[in-house]
Amino acid sequence: MASNKKDMRRPDLIVPYQEPSSKGDGAEFGSTLSSTLPMAAVFMRNRYVGWAAVVFSIQNWLGESEDSKKNGTTGGIFTVGMSFMSLLVTYLPIFLPPPPGLNAGSATNAPAPAPVPVA
Repeated sequence: MASNKKDMRRPDLIVPYQEPSSKGDGAEFGSTLSSTLPMAAVFMRNRYVGWAAVVFSIQNWLGESEDSKKNGTTGGIFTVGMSFMSLLVTYLPIFLPPPPGLNAGSATNAPAPAPVPVA
């Protein structure tokens, strides 16, 4: 085959490049989850919620866009650290057990009834 050195592209079919528009300032649902799940894990002392917080925060950190970094929102590494701290708090009773004799109830429970004297 002979080499054809003529440019076969048609100038009337060229489409100029247009930069994609930014997403805007809309709040992201993943960012909200990765910020609130660690708090829920600490309040409920639930390990499964703590592990979900770690997974969501790492996923949000890895999917962080340049626009969210420029906007000055909470960084992804901060939410990852917060989720690991919440996981540490949920596993804390294993490593530092509460002192014996301490009731497991809260301070808002009704007090125990007084014993009735037997005659």
